[in-house]
Amino acid sequence: MAAQRGPTYRRRELGKELKRLREKQGLSAKKAAEAIESSETKLNRVETGQNQLPRVRDLTDLLDLYGVTDQLDRELLLTLHRDSLSQDWHRPYRNVMPSGQPMYVGLESDARTMRAWHSQVVFGLLQTESYARAMFATAKPVEERTTEFVDESVALRMKRKEILTDDDPVELRVILDEAALRRRVGSPDVMREQYEEIERVASLDHVTVQIVPQRLDTYRSFANFVILTFDARLDPVVMEEGSSVMTVSDKPREVWKYARKFDAMRDGALAPAETADFLHRLAREI
Repeated sequence: MAAQRGPTYRRRELGKELKRLREKQGLSAKKAAEAIESSETKLNRVETGQNQLPRVRDLTDLLDLYGVTDQLDRELLLTLHRDSLSQDWHRPYRNVMPSGQPMYVGLESDARTMRAWHSQVVFGLLQTESYARAMFATAKPVEERTTEFVDESVALRMKRKEILTDDDPVELRVILDEAALRRRVGSPDVMREQYEEIERVASLDHVTVQIVPQRLDTYRSFANFVILTFDARLDPVVMEEGSSVMTVSDKPREVWKYARKFDAMRDGALAPAETADFLHRLAREI
C-alpha cells in the first residue's frame, strides 16, 4: 500500500473497488446486498464511500461472491477495510458540521489539488480566526446557536487550515468575488487582518488567489464550489456548498461542469500578481 490515508479516503477507495468487482461479475447491487443480508441502499452507500462496511465477514462474503481468490488481493482489500474503520480526525466536531461536510472534510485532508470559488464570504481555508468567529457570532442569535457551537466551529475551521502548511501541502487555487471581500464581517480591523492573511497565504508557492472585480462583465457562478483531485486511485470530486448542506459528487459530468465554470472565472479574474495590490486598496477604503 502507498502512504497512509485518512478513513474517508479509504472508504471511498474500498467502495470504488467493490463496485468494480461487482460490475465485473455482472451482478446488480440488489443481488450482492442479498448475499450479505443487507439492502441495496446500504450497499450503494458503501460503494460510494458514505458508509463503512462494519463486519469483516461481509467483506469476505462479497469477495467470495465476486470471485476474488488471490490471497494478496484479498489481504490488500482487508487492509483497506481495517483502515476505513478508523475514526476521522474531525469526528469530535461532527455536531457542528452541516450535512455532507464530514465526507468533504475527510476528503479535503487527502486532496492533491483544490480549486475553489467563493462569492459571498472569504473561502474557509483563507479565513482568520477573528473573521471566522465574527461570522459565526453574527449568525448565532438568528440560527439559535450556542457559544459552544461557535467555539467548535471556529476551532474546526482553523484545524482544517493545517493542510496548507503540512510537509506535503495541498496545491490550492482560489477565486474570490470582490463582493466577498467587501462584505463586512466584524470590525474594520478584522477585515484588514483578513486581507493581510489572504496576501500571506497567497504568497506560498503552492497557493494562488485571484479576484474577480465587480466592475468586470464576466461569468460568475451563483454557487460556491470546490473541486478536489487525488492520486490515481480516486476520481476527482466536486463539492457544492448550499446554505445548510454540502453536496459531494464524483460523477464525471458534474466534475467537468464545475471545472468549466472554474476555468471561465479564472480566465476572467485579475492575474494572481494583482491580488496583493487589490487587497491593499480594499484595506485603505474600509
